[in-house]
Amino acid sequence: MTVEGTTERVLRLLALLQRRPSWTAAELAAELAVTDRSVRRDVERLRALGYPVLATAGVGGGYRLGAGTRLPPLLLDDEEAIATAVSLRMASGGTVAGSGEAALRALAKLDQVMPPRLRAEVRAVFGATDTLAGPAAEVDPEVLVTLARACRDTVRVRFRYAGRDGAEQERRAEPVRMVATGRRWYLMAWDVDRDGWRTFRLDRMREVAATTWRFKMREHPDPVAYVRRSVTEAPYRHVARVRLRARAERIRELVPPSVGRVEDDGDGWCVLVVAADDLDRIAAHVALLGFEACLLSPPELREAAARLARRLTAMAGPG
Repeated sequence: MTVEGTTERVLRLLALLQRRPSWTAAELAAELAVTDRSVRRDVERLRALGYPVLATAGVGGGYRLGAGTRLPPLLLDDEEAIATAVSLRMASGGTVAGSGEAALRALAKLDQVMPPRLRAEVRAVFGATDTLAGPAAEVDPEVLVTLARACRDTVRVRFRYAGRDGAEQERRAEPVRMVATGRRWYLMAWDVDRDGWRTFRLDRMREVAATTWRFKMREHPDPVAYVRRSVTEAPYRHVARVRLRARAERIRELVPPSVGRVEDDGDGWCVLVVAADDLDRIAAHVALLGFEACLLSPPELREAAARLARRLTAMAGPG
């Protein structure tokens, strides 16, 4: 067999190993139309290139890709290459500190080796896409890794945390899950010092360290729902409930989960829960939604709506 044929077969072997968690030697030999001995030689070639191909014991033997000490080159099919390139482009404006530059470096490497036909498709996607996003708070990637491991290993973490006034305090928590909203990252955890569930913004955390104290996981609320409620209600002076004549799905399309919570109320109605420091702002946003509305609470929200109505009437009057 020629060198080109051997190289092609090794690449096919790599693609097979990436497709499934494990293969028997006989299955690989059948897929590649070669002998078991050729499979063993090709496995050694992959190992020499840095791919950690692990042999498994048992009848017939088998192989699987393991975790190595460094990241070897990846073999991507057309769909995977396009998806990776588009994801890297979106990640270039991400919320993890340093991830934007790293994503652009990875994208440049991928673009260099991508076939012209795929490069044209990816660039067509870029050319037809704009990103609408507000300013995002960056997070130290080491904080992400430390908290992810603590969630996995159920160990307490300690850190310094800045409140809304900027004052820092030493905190201890039992982490459950991290939740990303698109603009910020949050940690849902049991606050050891305050004896209750709490959300922490990762961009306000410093000197994050995992301890050796293992904890027993408590029964906890759904992390996504809890963070959504905390983000949309807890930080503000006023929490408003507004009944709208619209399907809940329609309002969710208009109101991001980081801004408000939508509950189905049946018969074509839903309830929007939204918070702010200024009730006039809430009244204006509800009016802009353009649906029939009933202001449920607080009572002061009706006064804010009346003020808005008087202002709009004055604006519509004779000049």
